[in-house]
Amino acid sequence: MTQDRTAIEMLGLTRRFGAFTAVDHLDLTIPRGELFGLVGPDGAGKTTPLRMLAGILTPTEGDAVVAGYSTRKEPEALKGKIAYMSQRFGLYGDLTVLENLNFYADLFEVPAKERSTRIDRLLGFSNLTPFKDRLADKLSGGMKQKLGLACALIHTPEIVLLDEPTNGVDPVSRRDFWRILYEMLKEGVTILVTTAYLDEAERCNRVGLMHQGRLLALDTPDSVKTLMVGDLAEIRVVDAWRARHVLAAVPQVASVTLFGHRLHVALEDMDRDLPAVLAALEAEGLQPHDPRRVIPSLEDVFISMVERKEGASHERAA
Repeated sequence: MTQDRTAIEMLGLTRRFGAFTAVDHLDLTIPRGELFGLVGPDGAGKTTPLRMLAGILTPTEGDAVVAGYSTRKEPEALKGKIAYMSQRFGLYGDLTVLENLNFYADLFEVPAKERSTRIDRLLGFSNLTPFKDRLADKLSGGMKQKLGLACALIHTPEIVLLDEPTNGVDPVSRRDFWRILYEMLKEGVTILVTTAYLDEAERCNRVGLMHQGRLLALDTPDSVKTLMVGDLAEIRVVDAWRARHVLAAVPQVASVTLFGHRLHVALEDMDRDLPAVLAALEAEGLQPHDPRRVIPSLEDVFISMVERKEGASHERAA
C-alpha cells in the first residue's frame, strides 16, 4: 500500500453493460480530506463509478486505486478503509436505531471495548440520541438517511462514498446532512458524493459535471461557473413554463433555465440579443420585466455545456 496524499485515483475507469457504456474512460484524482461532488441528472453515470470504487462492480477497462489499493486486484482490502452508502442503504426496519448500529458494528467487527463509545458519538453526531430506541421504519426519510450514514461510519473509515444521499429528503434534513459531512471533513475524512442537486454541489471543494458517462468539467464550483460562454440574463415573467417554450424557438437563445417565476437565459451577447428575447416574450403576452445580467449557477453552466455538446454532435451527424 502506498502512503501519499491521494485518496482516490481513477485511471481510464470504464464500465459497459452490453452495448451501453455507463462510464467512459474516467480519469480523476481526489486528494485526502477533500469533499468532491460528482454532479448530474439521473442516467449521467454517477452511481456506477461509486460501485466500482467500492469494489462491488469490476471495471470493463481501466482501474481505480482507493486508499492505496487497486479495486480491480484487491477489492477485499478496501473493506476497512471505506464506507459506501448506496441510494438504498440496508437499514432493518424492524430493528431500533441502536440495534441497527450494533448490527453494523458486528458486521465490521468493531471491538467490544470501542463499540459503546463509537455508537454514543455517532448518535450525538447525527442528533439521533433521543430516537435510539425507535424502530428504523418509524423514522422520517431524513432521519433514516442520517442513521444510514451513522451505520456506514461505525468502523471509522478513511473514505466515504455517498450515492445521492439526500435524494427525496426534505430541505431541513438536507441541511442537517451536509452539516454532518462538514464535521467529517474537519476530521480528515475524504468524501465523494453524487448528487443531482446542483445547489448542493456548490458546497463541495471540487465538482465534476457528468454527462453520458464522461466529465464535462472538473474544478472548484466558482471556477466551473467561469466556463459558461456568453452572457446570462435573468428575466421575470408571468408564466415561466410557457415563456421557456416560447424562447426555445428564439435563435439568439442558447439555453433557458427556470428559477421559480424567473428565467435564466443564456445569450451570446446580452446587449445585442436581449431586445429580441424581450420582444418574443411581449408578443406572447408574458409581460417580461426586470431583465438583468447575473452570475451563472452550476445548473446554468451544466445546461449550457450539455446543449452545446449535443448541438455539436448534431452538426457532426449532419
